[in-house]
Amino acid sequence: MVAENTSPDVPGMPPVVLAIAGSDSCAGAGVQADLKTLMAMGVYGATAITAITAQNTRGVDGVWPVPVESVRAQITAVMADLPVAAIKIGMLGSRALVQAVAACLAEYPDIPVVLDPVMVATSGARLLAPEGEQALREALLPRAALITPNLPEAAALLSREAAASQAEMAAQARELLILGTAAVLVKGGHLSGSEAADILVTDSRGEEVFSSARCNTKNTHGTGCTLASAIAAGLARGLSLSAAVGAAKEFLTGAVVAAQHWELGEGHGPVDHFYQHRRC
Repeated sequence: MVAENTSPDVPGMPPVVLAIAGSDSCAGAGVQADLKTLMAMGVYGATAITAITAQNTRGVDGVWPVPVESVRAQITAVMADLPVAAIKIGMLGSRALVQAVAACLAEYPDIPVVLDPVMVATSGARLLAPEGEQALREALLPRAALITPNLPEAAALLSREAAASQAEMAAQARELLILGTAAVLVKGGHLSGSEAADILVTDSRGEEVFSSARCNTKNTHGTGCTLASAIAAGLARGLSLSAAVGAAKEFLTGAVVAAQHWELGEGHGPVDHFYQHRRC
Protein backbone atom coordinates (compact mmCIF):
# COMPACT_ATOMS: atom_id res chain seq x y z
CA MET A 1 0.00 0.00 0.00
CA VAL A 2 1.31 3.44 -0.95
CA ALA A 3 0.42 6.49 1.10
CA GLU A 4 -1.04 9.51 -0.61
CA ASN A 5 1.93 11.88 -0.69
CA THR A 6 0.25 15.16 0.18
CA SER A 7 0.24 16.74 3.61
CA PRO A 8 -3.13 16.10 5.29
CA ASP A 9 -5.33 19.09 6.02
CA VAL A 10 -5.06 18.77 9.79
CA PRO A 11 -4.42 21.83 11.99
CA GLY A 12 -0.89 21.77 13.33
CA MET A 13 0.17 18.82 11.16
CA PRO A 14 3.64 19.56 9.74
CA PRO A 15 4.61 18.68 6.17
CA VAL A 16 6.96 15.69 5.84
CA VAL A 17 10.39 15.69 4.18
CA LEU A 18 12.37 12.51 3.55
CA ALA A 19 16.15 12.97 3.85
CA ILE A 20 18.22 10.34 2.04
CA ALA A 21 21.76 10.83 3.31
CA GLY A 22 24.71 9.51 5.29
CA SER A 23 25.14 9.67 9.06
CA ASP A 24 27.70 12.05 10.60
CA SER A 25 28.89 10.88 14.03
CA CYS A 26 29.66 14.45 15.18
CA ALA A 27 26.19 15.51 13.97
CA GLY A 28 27.24 18.67 12.15
CA ALA A 29 26.43 17.39 8.67
CA GLY A 30 24.63 14.50 7.01
CA VAL A 31 21.30 13.20 8.16
CA GLN A 32 21.75 14.72 11.62
CA ALA A 33 22.04 18.21 10.12
CA ASP A 34 19.08 17.42 7.88
CA LEU A 35 16.86 16.54 10.83
CA LYS A 36 17.93 19.59 12.85
CA THR A 37 17.23 21.84 9.88
CA LEU A 38 13.86 20.31 9.10
CA MET A 39 12.75 20.64 12.72
CA ALA A 40 13.94 24.25 12.87
CA MET A 41 12.07 25.00 9.63
CA GLY A 42 8.80 23.60 10.94
CA VAL A 43 8.55 20.32 9.05
CA TYR A 44 8.72 16.66 10.07
CA GLY A 45 11.86 14.82 8.96
CA ALA A 46 12.05 11.15 8.04
CA THR A 47 15.27 9.44 6.96
CA ALA A 48 16.84 6.78 4.80
CA ILE A 49 20.46 6.38 5.90
CA THR A 50 22.92 5.55 3.12
CA ALA A 51 26.20 5.32 5.02
CA ILE A 52 27.67 5.34 8.52
CA THR A 53 30.67 7.59 8.96
CA ALA A 54 33.18 8.01 11.76
CA GLN A 55 34.07 11.69 11.67
CA ASN A 56 34.58 14.79 13.73
CA THR A 57 35.34 18.44 13.04
CA ARG A 58 38.85 17.53 11.90
CA GLY A 59 37.92 15.03 9.22
CA VAL A 60 36.49 11.66 8.24
CA ASP A 61 38.11 8.57 9.76
CA GLY A 62 35.92 5.93 8.13
CA VAL A 63 32.90 5.31 5.91
CA TRP A 64 30.73 2.19 5.91
CA PRO A 65 28.11 2.10 3.14
CA VAL A 66 24.69 0.78 4.09
CA PRO A 67 23.61 -2.13 1.86
CA VAL A 68 21.57 -1.03 -1.13
CA GLU A 69 18.67 -3.30 -0.14
CA SER A 70 18.53 -1.61 3.25
CA VAL A 71 18.35 1.87 1.72
CA ARG A 72 15.67 0.72 -0.69
CA ALA A 73 13.68 -0.78 2.19
CA GLN A 74 13.99 2.40 4.27
CA ILE A 75 12.68 4.55 1.42
CA THR A 76 9.85 2.12 0.68
CA ALA A 77 8.80 1.96 4.33
CA VAL A 78 8.65 5.74 4.72
CA MET A 79 6.90 6.38 1.41
CA ALA A 80 4.29 3.70 2.07
CA ASP A 81 3.18 5.27 5.34
CA LEU A 82 3.99 8.99 5.58
CA PRO A 83 2.64 11.83 3.38
CA VAL A 84 6.04 12.90 2.06
CA ALA A 85 5.85 16.36 0.48
CA ALA A 86 9.52 16.77 -0.55
CA ILE A 87 12.71 14.72 -0.67
CA LYS A 88 16.28 15.80 0.02
CA ILE A 89 19.15 13.63 -1.24
CA GLY A 90 22.72 13.91 0.03
CA MET A 91 25.54 11.36 0.12
CA LEU A 92 24.97 8.23 -1.94
CA GLY A 93 28.44 6.84 -2.57
CA SER A 94 28.06 4.24 -5.32
CA ARG A 95 26.56 3.68 -8.75
CA ALA A 96 24.34 0.89 -7.45
CA LEU A 97 22.92 3.12 -4.74
CA VAL A 98 22.32 6.02 -7.14
CA GLN A 99 20.42 3.71 -9.46
CA ALA A 100 18.42 2.15 -6.62
CA VAL A 101 17.36 5.55 -5.26
CA ALA A 102 16.42 6.73 -8.76
CA ALA A 103 14.29 3.61 -9.25
CA CYS A 104 12.48 4.20 -5.95
CA LEU A 105 11.78 7.85 -6.77
CA ALA A 106 10.43 6.98 -10.21
CA GLU A 107 7.27 5.81 -8.45
CA TYR A 108 6.68 9.34 -7.06
CA PRO A 109 7.19 11.71 -10.00
CA ASP A 110 5.20 14.57 -8.45
CA ILE A 111 7.24 14.91 -5.26
CA PRO A 112 9.95 17.59 -5.58
CA VAL A 113 13.51 16.38 -5.05
CA VAL A 114 16.37 18.59 -3.86
CA LEU A 115 19.62 16.88 -4.79
CA ASP A 116 22.81 17.93 -3.01
CA PRO A 117 25.43 16.14 -5.14
CA VAL A 118 27.92 15.16 -2.45
CA MET A 119 30.87 14.22 -4.64
CA VAL A 120 33.96 16.07 -3.44
CA ALA A 121 35.22 16.36 0.15
CA THR A 122 36.60 19.61 1.54
CA SER A 123 40.05 18.03 1.23
CA GLY A 124 39.47 17.57 -2.50
CA ALA A 125 39.03 13.79 -2.26
CA ARG A 126 36.35 12.26 -4.49
CA LEU A 127 33.47 10.71 -2.52
CA LEU A 128 31.82 9.12 -5.55
CA ALA A 129 33.57 6.95 -8.14
CA PRO A 130 33.44 8.06 -11.81
CA GLU A 131 30.79 5.46 -12.67
CA GLY A 132 28.72 6.76 -9.77
CA GLU A 133 29.05 10.33 -11.02
CA GLN A 134 27.84 9.23 -14.44
CA ALA A 135 24.86 7.46 -12.89
CA LEU A 136 24.09 10.64 -10.95
CA ARG A 137 24.06 12.65 -14.16
CA GLU A 138 21.92 10.17 -16.05
CA ALA A 139 19.52 8.84 -13.41
CA LEU A 140 19.05 11.50 -10.73
CA LEU A 141 19.72 14.92 -12.25
CA PRO A 142 16.73 14.63 -14.62
CA ARG A 143 14.54 13.71 -11.63
CA ALA A 144 15.57 16.69 -9.47
CA ALA A 145 13.52 19.84 -9.02
CA LEU A 146 16.77 21.45 -7.90
CA ILE A 147 20.43 20.49 -7.58
CA THR A 148 22.69 22.42 -5.18
CA PRO A 149 26.35 21.86 -6.14
CA ASN A 150 29.19 23.85 -4.67
CA LEU A 151 31.93 24.96 -7.03
CA PRO A 152 34.00 21.72 -6.97
CA GLU A 153 30.84 19.62 -7.40
CA ALA A 154 29.57 21.67 -10.33
CA ALA A 155 33.00 21.35 -11.93
CA ALA A 156 33.02 17.57 -11.36
CA LEU A 157 29.58 17.17 -12.92
CA LEU A 158 30.75 19.06 -16.01
CA SER A 159 34.34 17.75 -16.07
CA ARG A 160 35.58 21.34 -15.94
CA GLU A 161 37.71 23.56 -13.75
CA ALA A 162 35.88 25.15 -10.82
CA ALA A 163 34.27 28.52 -11.52
CA ALA A 164 36.34 31.51 -10.45
CA SER A 165 33.65 34.21 -10.70
CA GLN A 166 29.91 34.69 -10.50
CA ALA A 167 29.75 34.88 -14.29
CA GLU A 168 31.44 31.48 -14.55
CA MET A 169 29.10 30.10 -11.87
CA ALA A 170 26.07 31.19 -13.90
CA ALA A 171 27.55 29.73 -17.09
CA GLN A 172 28.16 26.37 -15.42
CA ALA A 173 24.64 26.42 -13.97
CA ARG A 174 23.21 26.87 -17.47
CA GLU A 175 25.30 23.93 -18.68
CA LEU A 176 23.97 21.78 -15.85
CA LEU A 177 20.41 22.60 -16.90
CA ILE A 178 21.13 20.90 -20.20
CA LEU A 179 21.68 17.64 -18.29
CA GLY A 180 17.97 17.62 -17.50
CA THR A 181 17.52 19.04 -14.00
CA ALA A 182 14.72 21.57 -13.57
CA ALA A 183 16.84 24.13 -11.71
CA VAL A 184 20.40 24.65 -10.47
CA LEU A 185 21.66 26.54 -7.43
CA VAL A 186 25.43 26.90 -7.67
CA LYS A 187 26.85 27.81 -4.26
CA GLY A 188 29.65 30.35 -4.24
CA GLY A 189 31.04 29.83 -0.77
CA HIS A 190 34.43 28.78 -2.16
CA LEU A 191 34.95 32.17 -3.81
CA SER A 192 36.71 34.98 -1.96
CA GLY A 193 35.23 38.38 -1.24
CA SER A 194 33.00 40.09 1.29
CA GLU A 195 29.81 38.53 -0.09
CA ALA A 196 28.78 34.87 -0.23
CA ALA A 197 26.66 34.61 -3.37
CA ASP A 198 24.67 31.64 -4.68
CA ILE A 199 23.15 31.70 -8.17
CA LEU A 200 19.82 30.06 -9.01
CA VAL A 201 19.24 29.33 -12.68
CA THR A 202 16.03 28.02 -14.23
CA ASP A 203 14.68 27.97 -17.77
CA SER A 204 11.57 29.90 -16.77
CA ARG A 205 13.03 32.63 -14.53
CA GLY A 206 16.60 32.96 -15.77
CA GLU A 207 19.21 33.88 -13.16
CA GLU A 208 18.66 35.01 -9.58
CA VAL A 209 21.45 35.85 -7.11
CA PHE A 210 21.09 35.21 -3.38
CA SER A 211 23.81 37.04 -1.50
CA SER A 212 24.75 37.57 2.12
CA ALA A 213 27.66 39.11 3.96
CA ARG A 214 30.44 36.58 4.37
CA CYS A 215 31.04 35.47 7.96
CA ASN A 216 34.68 34.96 8.88
CA THR A 217 34.43 31.70 10.80
CA LYS A 218 35.80 28.17 10.71
CA ASN A 219 32.41 26.77 11.72
CA THR A 220 31.00 25.78 8.35
CA HIS A 221 30.65 22.01 8.74
CA GLY A 222 27.37 20.85 7.24
CA THR A 223 26.40 24.08 5.51
CA GLY A 224 25.63 22.30 2.23
CA CYS A 225 23.40 19.72 3.91
CA THR A 226 21.67 22.45 5.89
CA LEU A 227 20.93 24.62 2.86
CA ALA A 228 19.54 21.76 0.77
CA SER A 229 17.34 20.53 3.62
CA ALA A 230 16.06 24.04 4.31
CA ILE A 231 15.09 24.40 0.64
CA ALA A 232 13.29 21.06 0.75
CA ALA A 233 11.44 22.26 3.85
CA GLY A 234 10.29 25.37 2.02
CA LEU A 235 9.06 23.35 -0.95
CA ALA A 236 7.20 20.99 1.41
CA ARG A 237 5.50 24.01 2.96
CA GLY A 238 4.30 25.13 -0.46
CA LEU A 239 6.77 27.94 -1.16
CA SER A 240 7.88 28.67 -4.71
CA LEU A 241 11.41 27.56 -5.57
CA SER A 242 12.72 31.13 -5.43
CA ALA A 243 11.05 31.78 -2.08
CA ALA A 244 12.29 28.47 -0.68
CA VAL A 245 15.87 29.26 -1.71
CA GLY A 246 15.62 32.75 -0.23
CA ALA A 247 14.26 31.48 3.08
CA ALA A 248 16.91 28.74 3.21
CA LYS A 249 19.73 31.20 2.50
CA GLU A 250 18.49 33.48 5.27
CA PHE A 251 18.21 30.56 7.69
CA LEU A 252 21.71 29.27 6.92
CA THR A 253 23.27 32.72 7.18
CA GLY A 254 21.73 33.17 10.61
CA ALA A 255 22.89 29.72 11.72
CA VAL A 256 26.47 30.41 10.62
CA VAL A 257 26.59 33.82 12.29
CA ALA A 258 25.12 32.47 15.53
CA ALA A 259 27.82 29.78 15.78
CA GLN A 260 30.75 31.81 14.49
CA HIS A 261 32.56 31.84 17.86
CA TRP A 262 31.69 28.30 18.95
CA GLU A 263 34.61 26.08 19.95
CA LEU A 264 33.04 22.66 19.36
CA GLY A 265 36.02 20.61 18.24
CA GLU A 266 39.40 21.58 16.87
CA GLY A 267 38.44 21.79 13.19
CA HIS A 268 35.47 23.04 11.20
CA GLY A 269 32.66 23.16 13.72
CA PRO A 270 28.91 23.00 13.11
CA VAL A 271 26.42 25.80 12.65
CA ASP A 272 23.67 26.64 15.15
CA HIS A 273 20.53 25.12 13.66
CA PHE A 274 18.36 26.28 16.55
CA TYR A 275 19.55 29.89 16.82
CA GLN A 276 16.07 31.26 16.24
CA HIS A 277 14.68 29.25 19.14
CA ARG A 278 17.51 30.17 21.51
CA ARG A 279 16.52 33.83 21.20
CA CYS A 280 12.98 33.18 22.42
